[in-house]
Amino acid sequence: MKIHNLVQGSPEWQAFRLEHHGASEAAAMLGLSKKTTRSELLRMKHTGTPKEFSDWVQEHILDYGHKVEAKARPLAEEIAGDDLYPVTCSNEDEGGHLSASCDGLTLDGDTAFEHKQWNAALAESVAAGVLPEEHMPQCQQILLITGARRVIFVVSDGTPDKMEWMEVFPDPDWQERIKAGWAQFDRDLAGYELPEVVPVLVAEPVQSLPAVSVRVSGQIDVIDNFKVFEQALQDFLDNKLIRKPESDQDFVDLDRQIKAMKEAEEKLDAAEDMMLAQIQSVDEAKRHKNMLAKLVRDNRLIAERLLEAEKKRRREEIVRNAAQAFTSYVADLQKGIQGVRIDVRAPDFAAAIKGLRTFTSMQDKLDTALANGKIDADKIAAEVHEKLLWVEENASQHRALLADLQQLIAKPLEDFALTITTRIEAHEKAEADRLEEQREQIRKELEQEAQQLPAEAKANTAIESPAATVIENNGPASLASQSPAFVGTSTFSGLLDEQPTPEAADSAPTLRLGQINERLSPITLTADGLANIGFAHAATEKSAKLYHESDFPRICQALIARLTSAARAHAAQINQPQERSHDMARTPAAAFDDAATYQHIPMEPVESNKIKAIGYDEATRTLAVTFTRGNGAIYHYPDVDPQTHADFIGAESVGTYFGKHLQSLPFKKYHPEEVAA
Repeated sequence: MKIHNLVQGSPEWQAFRLEHHGASEAAAMLGLSKKTTRSELLRMKHTGTPKEFSDWVQEHILDYGHKVEAKARPLAEEIAGDDLYPVTCSNEDEGGHLSASCDGLTLDGDTAFEHKQWNAALAESVAAGVLPEEHMPQCQQILLITGARRVIFVVSDGTPDKMEWMEVFPDPDWQERIKAGWAQFDRDLAGYELPEVVPVLVAEPVQSLPAVSVRVSGQIDVIDNFKVFEQALQDFLDNKLIRKPESDQDFVDLDRQIKAMKEAEEKLDAAEDMMLAQIQSVDEAKRHKNMLAKLVRDNRLIAERLLEAEKKRRREEIVRNAAQAFTSYVADLQKGIQGVRIDVRAPDFAAAIKGLRTFTSMQDKLDTALANGKIDADKIAAEVHEKLLWVEENASQHRALLADLQQLIAKPLEDFALTITTRIEAHEKAEADRLEEQREQIRKELEQEAQQLPAEAKANTAIESPAATVIENNGPASLASQSPAFVGTSTFSGLLDEQPTPEAADSAPTLRLGQINERLSPITLTADGLANIGFAHAATEKSAKLYHESDFPRICQALIARLTSAARAHAAQINQPQERSHDMARTPAAAFDDAATYQHIPMEPVESNKIKAIGYDEATRTLAVTFTRGNGAIYHYPDVDPQTHADFIGAESVGTYFGKHLQSLPFKKYHPEEVAA
């Protein structure tokens, strides 16, 4: 709050009020004031001209009000329990231009004082503890600017005998309404144009038709001026009667003309009565009179219907214009909001002008209703923006759960957030339960596989000869005789027996999906694929899916189980006898002589994930290779030229080179027991 050293009523104080939005103007800004319309306040702020009052009003109401206020201040101080000082303040220190001229404020800023002259109806309401809506904006803006805890609102004539008071406390809804109202007022003020000056409408004098007279002489001669009356009437109807009113002046003039024609009807009836009073019945005069009376009456009725129809049309037109302006405003707000529709109730423009007679007063009420409607629309749009931002920050990955977002958006923010949070938690729990069931199923399958592997290995050992087991790569026929159900069994069994080191429960996930694929190359996995085998990502960093490092061994185990299951299914499908096969499937190659015995070849270790060591015997041109997961077996590849061996050991990736150039060559496999012998 910033305090301004100004004397209320001084020229400096008046200038300050025109540059700031005062608390006493808040009711007019919201269209709640009975003394100043919103349109008048816009004009005053635009022109910089304060509202003018007559000398009598200035002396007997305004100046008198200041005197009564001064007398009532000591009474208010007794209620407040502290001294009260008149203060003019603003929120300039916060970058605003709202102000308040307090009739009194305690030095500690705890209590403000607002005084109104004695008014029986207002006093009765205050005595009942109900502050009329017209006065609430002023009190709430005082509380908003000063930060006071309360306002003591007093109605009095400066004496204890005629004094009623009540306490007014801050109301956040009212204060938000006031701030939004001034924001809309500033937008309207920025585009304000002075309306065309409309003079006070006074109906132009309507020339009365000639007085109708009928005199009957003793000889029953009828002397009348019907001809003169008829000529004047016809001229009036042809040249002066308004047939299509457009301006407010036309409506006032047409109303006056209707009254003149009704008066002419009455004069014709009076002439008839005067004629008959002379105890003479002249049929021709009576018929003439009736004809003129009908002419006047018919045109009067037409004019009355026209006047009523035009008034109705104009009312409907200005109401329709206001409704269209509101619809257009809401449509502009909707452009900035995607995904949901702003549900804003349009103001009741027809009710706003009910009972009003002039189009000027109607337009003022419609403008005020439109402004208040825009304020409400801005508030709703801001709330929708806030809720959509919450969704983006807290539920962007769960939009599939928000199919009813249009209905949810109508809830207060707290209920809105709670509803979505509860829904997400329920979904995540259900998903976690599903994944746990999948993991349990995989664990059982792995245990079953682990139990079966020793028995299968034992059976395979029984059918193997004590000599070195040689599995030759002699083409599709020989490979087809080897069961794919046991490809890599000895290698996989070691992995299945290994248990991953438990990871700390609170450790953050750091293993990226891309790193998993690098380790498993050339196998490539997706986040959906991992979720399908029971491994949902633990977190997301930008677009990267993150997993726990301890997940990797279990992922490998799950993949092994899945591959083993697929291999067995394929074996059952082709119905081939199951025999032990070598660790690495080969492409078709020429047969290798089985009569050769193991020949020792010195080997050197290499850096590779697949190949452990390489050796070469130039005399026999034999290449020796051991594999990382080969369980100690040594593979001999005969008839390999020295250049191929040199290229092999010098390759950037010996594993890749082997897969491209050597994997299809014939080979002999020597088990560790044969090598040891």
